[in-house]
Amino acid sequence: MDINQVDIEKFVYRTERMYQRWSDLLHGSVSLSPSKAEVLPQALMELGSASQTLQVATEELRQQNEELTETRNLLEIERQRYKDLFDFAPDGYLVTDLNGKIQEANRACSQLFDIPQQNLTGKLIINFVTLDDRHKLRCQIAKLSKMQKVGEIIICCQKKDGGFFHAALTATSVCNHQGKVTGLRWLIRDITEQQRVKSTQQSCDLDLSKNRPLHKYCRREAVPLGNDIIWYVNSGLVKLSSLCEAGTEILLGLIGEGMVFGASLTSQQIYQVTAISDVELVPVMQTEIAASPGLSHVILPKIKQRLQQTEYFLAIAGRLKVEDRLWNLLEYLKQDFGQYTPMGTRINIRFTHEELASACCTTRVTITRLVQCFQQKGLISFDNRRHIIIHDAV
Repeated sequence: MDINQVDIEKFVYRTERMYQRWSDLLHGSVSLSPSKAEVLPQALMELGSASQTLQVATEELRQQNEELTETRNLLEIERQRYKDLFDFAPDGYLVTDLNGKIQEANRACSQLFDIPQQNLTGKLIINFVTLDDRHKLRCQIAKLSKMQKVGEIIICCQKKDGGFFHAALTATSVCNHQGKVTGLRWLIRDITEQQRVKSTQQSCDLDLSKNRPLHKYCRREAVPLGNDIIWYVNSGLVKLSSLCEAGTEILLGLIGEGMVFGASLTSQQIYQVTAISDVELVPVMQTEIAASPGLSHVILPKIKQRLQQTEYFLAIAGRLKVEDRLWNLLEYLKQDFGQYTPMGTRINIRFTHEELASACCTTRVTITRLVQCFQQKGLISFDNRRHIIIHDAV
């Protein structure tokens, strides 16, 4: 039984005993002397009234205690539920202080580092990172003292037995009611398999440029097309576009490093390819692709990537508001061509307002107005080379 409940039961018992003694005195007052018999009933009546009030207060106190006990039990159940969510989450979760000392760790972290869960508490998170990546992690911890969240970083972690695994770390800061950062929360995902696949894919991409000629084109230069060629972008960025009946340019795609394009992948009669930056292209003959299952296996995911981008651009064009079209386009560019900076995510490629207008199916004047509006709202800014920076805090 709860200790507070015991105290209340004792208090109720004493109150009932006091009330009983009062009742006995009241009924026994008739045997007192006449002089005392006149005064005592009056005093006993007043004491009885006070005793009844005390009984009512006691009952209310008992009821309030039961309600508090029920509320506390519900809170305990809710706390346990969230603790279970933390402990049994599929990804690793850590809570550390501002120096990176672990205060809490879930079971997934114990499995990742191959250390008992209770033994992680009190350890520095940086001790589980390889020497080459510790500086990167220290920089993340320093940034979190100034902002609430930082971007994901990829680091190499080490286990107790000396093994290694690649991890994606995302962190947020914990603030008190005054807004002061008091701790850090970490999400740790094992991406060893994804890194292996990526490495394999990069090896395949390198094979595309092996023993093949490298064609270089300068910024704004048109890229010639051949009906029997699939072009692989070794570096840089090209723009795929067409013309509508009014002569306005329509953006069909942005092909970056590791992607492919070609005349055989479109049904547009007017199809233009322009280098947005200095680019290096590798030609792959269709006859070669048809004759090599391995080469087909490499090219197919790149064609799929091209299809997904086309669908994304169609979704952008379907937005009713031009403002929404432009912002969705910037979000896509941020995801595929963005680079983290202290100010936000910088889009590495410079786009003219005319190019943004063609992508958003609007006019250059409208894009200029919306860009100024986004700047005033603090959504974007420009660096000294006129690259767009999307503010991550927004």
